Amino acid sequence: MKKLFTTLSNIWKIQELKERILFTLLILVIYRFVCQVVLPGVDANVLGQNQKSGLLGLLDMFAGGAFSKVSIVALGVMPYISASIVVQLLGIAVPSFQKMQKEGESGRKKLNQITRYLTVAITIVQSVGYVKTQVPEDAILINHTLFYILSTFVLTAGTLFVMWLGEKITDKGIGNGTSLIIMVGIIARLPIALQQEVSSRAAGQGGGLIALVVEIVALFAVVMFTILIVQGVRKVPVQYAKKIVGNKQFGGVRQYIPLKVNAAGVMPIIFAQALMFIPAGLTGFFPSLQNSWLSAYSDYTSVTYSVTFAILIIAFTFFYTAITVNPTQMSDDMKKNGGFIPGIKPGFATSSFIDDVISKITFPGAIFLAIIAILPSVAVKFGIASEFAHFYGGTSLLILVGVVLDTLQQVESYLLMRHYDGLMKTGRVTGRTGIPAAGNNAAL
Repeated sequence: MKKLFTTLSNIWKIQELKERILFTLLILVIYRFVCQVVLPGVDANVLGQNQKSGLLGLLDMFAGGAFSKVSIVALGVMPYISASIVVQLLGIAVPSFQKMQKEGESGRKKLNQITRYLTVAITIVQSVGYVKTQVPEDAILINHTLFYILSTFVLTAGTLFVMWLGEKITDKGIGNGTSLIIMVGIIARLPIALQQEVSSRAAGQGGGLIALVVEIVALFAVVMFTILIVQGVRKVPVQYAKKIVGNKQFGGVRQYIPLKVNAAGVMPIIFAQALMFIPAGLTGFFPSLQNSWLSAYSDYTSVTYSVTFAILIIAFTFFYTAITVNPTQMSDDMKKNGGFIPGIKPGFATSSFIDDVISKITFPGAIFLAIIAILPSVAVKFGIASEFAHFYGGTSLLILVGVVLDTLQQVESYLLMRHYDGLMKTGRVTGRTGIPAAGNNAAL
């Protein structure tokens, strides 16, 4: 406990870090405030609780409850994330986008601008679908045609405003702005979900308070397991040749290439989830299909949904790792800098060795990622409420773990630069960027 208070005191002593933390908290408070503002022309009393379940419940969680409240920021930053993913994939397949990626700062600005324009287009399309399917007609107080047009403009402006808030956090705050906004939205649902679970267990449903204690312990174990997956690396040793310039010696040291077990991050789950939304959308638009085999994919707790979801995640993990991790480029970079893997010839042999290592560690990583993704449906099967079960895995848990680790890493870097102790007694906090920052098309 003394170590904790000492660390907090050291953080407060660093003026720049203190200002960045306070600025970040201010922006997050503003975001939570606008989440409560209902669309113009909507009667909030008619909406009532309007709780979403199933796949729509997941979207509502990412939006911090704004989706179910028909807020002006109901779509959150999801259109921006979709646009970032599209631009990132175009950078792999389209030569002109590849050229922009290699142009440095100027190319990055062009890609950011394209991402913003694409965000507007995606938001307009999603806004039309949202107001037509998610806003009850009896809650609309004005002419319906006027409401649809007005809401499309407001929702688009709301998404752009949230994207701007994320940019400000990234530039003047601490951490990845877009990631923090999503994380705050997810955490905002935790107190309500926990309260509902405690109330149901206290009422003697499903094992009482003993079952609640078991759930909390299981949740803690799942979080620790997720951290292990996120942080897991395979260190490949690299030896650099000695160079003597004048009286000084350069190189001659051994370093390591940290190859992540989960190099793809949450991207496989996001890709797989996007495909799993298709059957639910088809049954929604075509009622005649509700009694077909597609209906099994409308329930995320069904065995059919879980098995298909897991298979897609494993496939996308290999796919995304293959397109983002380039063993040939890593081998060429090592060769240019006079580095080599002990016992492995430079060039093709090195790239083959790295590719083999990546393949071996990606398979268990993909299996573990699939397990984490389907844990919420397993938790529901064991009697845990759907709202609370979402915190047992899936995209939400991976985002929470990744963003917290990344933010703590930035705080620790400030402490170490000022010659203070880090956040831990031993070792260093190592994080990873979970969501593309506004203005930076980083990998998810």
